[in-house]
Amino acid sequence: MADSMDLDPPRGTKRKAEELDNANTARRIRALDPDVVNKIAAGEIIVAPVHALKELVENAVDAGSTSLEVLVKEGGLKLLQITDNGSGIDKEDLPILCERFTTSKLQKFEDLSSIATYGFRGEALASISHIAHLTVTTKTKDSSCAWRAHYDGGKLVPAKPGQTPDPKPVAGRPGTQITVEDLFYNVPTRRRAFRSASDEYNKIIDMVGRYAVHCSHVAFSCKKHGESSTSIAIQTSASVVDRIRQIYGSSVANELIEYSTADDRWGFKASGWATNANYNIKKTAFLLFINHRCVESSNIRRAIEQTYSAFLPKNGHPFVYLSLEIDPQRVDVNVHPTKREVNFLNEDEIIQAICEHIRSKLAAVDTSRTFMTQTLLPGGAWASPSGQQALDAGVTATPSKSSGSSSINPKRTPARPYENNLVRTDTNLRKITSMLPPAAGPSGSTSKGPATHGLGPHTSAMTDQHAEQPEYETTDRTPVACRLVSVRELRAAVREDAHNELTEVIANHTFVGIVDERRRLAAVQGGVKLFLVDYGRACYEYLYQVGLTDFGNFGVIRFSPPLDLRELLSIAAEAESGTLVAGEEETGKGKGKAKEITMPDAAPVFDATELVERVADQLIERREMLLEYFSFEISPAGELLSIPLLVKGYTPAIVKLPHFLLRLGPHVVWDEEKACFDTFLKELASFYVPEQLPPTRGGGGGDENEEDLDEEVKARRKHVRWAVEHVFFPAFKARLVATNSLMKGGVLEIANLKGLYRVFERC
Repeated sequence: MADSMDLDPPRGTKRKAEELDNANTARRIRALDPDVVNKIAAGEIIVAPVHALKELVENAVDAGSTSLEVLVKEGGLKLLQITDNGSGIDKEDLPILCERFTTSKLQKFEDLSSIATYGFRGEALASISHIAHLTVTTKTKDSSCAWRAHYDGGKLVPAKPGQTPDPKPVAGRPGTQITVEDLFYNVPTRRRAFRSASDEYNKIIDMVGRYAVHCSHVAFSCKKHGESSTSIAIQTSASVVDRIRQIYGSSVANELIEYSTADDRWGFKASGWATNANYNIKKTAFLLFINHRCVESSNIRRAIEQTYSAFLPKNGHPFVYLSLEIDPQRVDVNVHPTKREVNFLNEDEIIQAICEHIRSKLAAVDTSRTFMTQTLLPGGAWASPSGQQALDAGVTATPSKSSGSSSINPKRTPARPYENNLVRTDTNLRKITSMLPPAAGPSGSTSKGPATHGLGPHTSAMTDQHAEQPEYETTDRTPVACRLVSVRELRAAVREDAHNELTEVIANHTFVGIVDERRRLAAVQGGVKLFLVDYGRACYEYLYQVGLTDFGNFGVIRFSPPLDLRELLSIAAEAESGTLVAGEEETGKGKGKAKEITMPDAAPVFDATELVERVADQLIERREMLLEYFSFEISPAGELLSIPLLVKGYTPAIVKLPHFLLRLGPHVVWDEEKACFDTFLKELASFYVPEQLPPTRGGGGGDENEEDLDEEVKARRKHVRWAVEHVFFPAFKARLVATNSLMKGGVLEIANLKGLYRVFERC
């Protein structure tokens, strides 16, 4: 009877090989091995090195520390050391220090309703000792020496084989130093999950920064092992605003407003600092402490973001530090293993009261905004001694109506910077090209015309705009939001490859001049450094990024009358027999870089007609997609009506158009969406990149007189020169994300003012 009532195991149940023979035998319930239990508990509490750090920092603050030092190696996986100057640990307590549920902060369960310390369960050190090698060095105020103990699996262990596990007397200062080595050494699955040590270190820096802001009476320092400089260094006397300034930057600290509110009905007090409507970032920076415990709350974050949405631009987010004190009897602190979350009563009412108070503060500040203004225009003369102070300060702030006083103390005279730190930012001052020797004309005379950037003194400078600026028409077409996953992935790839330092240099650079037209080199100044930039490569990066950001919303260059697509393809195909050669060197009019690409199964002569038909059929077949995404219009009969407009103010070389169209056939991956968009935009960017032109004497190392060039080439070079200085480099400042590939082969530092000063000081 019992056999007939046996049920089959549920589908998906894993069975070991040795259990298959006894499938009908009931499996008995057994108690887990204590070591397994402890490792499971440790894995719940210590999920990553930052969680171990959080527990140790909270223990140090609970011990009354006023100074806390953090040392990290390999993101905390190899070494995590916390040193404090707190009360220390008695020697008699060391044997049970790392046993589970041993604590000095809790005696009975009812104490949880009035807990006022960070830690209370006694699990942190126990959990760490089961998954790492733990060493504790401690000294109390009354002890004559420090004591060092080593732990493994919650028990005291000897420092070396053959020694006793008892704590050893050592020299040390008052306080406690806890050293965690080889975290997760016995949990290989968890250890392998951490791919980047730098990511884990950034999480540790973020956590230390949060406690450094909140614990205003404690000094914090954090650094990597083996490095002399610290990532965070906060003094004990630093105010909350100073702590925010050092950790999150002056741009945040300069726009902070203080707020404080309370309500006895709900038993809470809230205080903190938040940015006003003058500041916004892409992602909310939210520091939340409930009863001095760093926690997370999606409900509070969402309510505050909704409050700020009425004051900030679209997609703008604030910085908010909130310290919330609630009656301990209304809070349940024991709802999460890592104490990352807490539950409290009347959550909706408390959140509403806080948001209404912050809203009133923002509305009051919004009536009097502060704007940074420039004291004098570039090149202006200083009229008074106060103007000299403004030169040293750089900018001054308009006084705020709410404060009634200027944000800059007029009695304080800033120290003058050293000359080797001065930065020239006025583009109207003397250019580097004005120092080049003048070029001799046909009769041997020297021209005395004004100098331009990289062209030599014999060429007239263009001022406001190019004389042959094309005409543009504006349409009322509504921009289309791009929701294609492939385009978003391509944009994300650019952001991930960004070189932050180079992007900042380009965003704040001063254009110096074109140095070499043949090699497409320009000089720019970033701070006190001079860089040589391959503007051809920089233009390619910029135009490719424009193609991604403006995807589906390009402007249009229309041809009137339309061009015959097959005729254009035939021009390019006939010029390339056997090998595809970009004939820049031969024609002198430029079609891009000279390079040879051997055709598959190339013969000395290939069938140009067949190639033209295949490429034309491909483009005509996909004309609807090209028109929708790229404003690239082709008629069913094979007429080219328009091409995309990427940059306003610059016209690409139409002589490169046949070659560009021909490359769209074999060089664009038409079968896959993401690869298609990527390769097409790269070909489009290559088409738009300013071509190499033959320079004249004194203008980049060329050996031709400008009079020897035909009018078409002279006009084209004039347009390219103007576009590089007045279109492309200003656009780089506004929206170019400099990538690592551009840093490796497109930018070279050629001078450093501080280095030059050191060189000439020896002379």
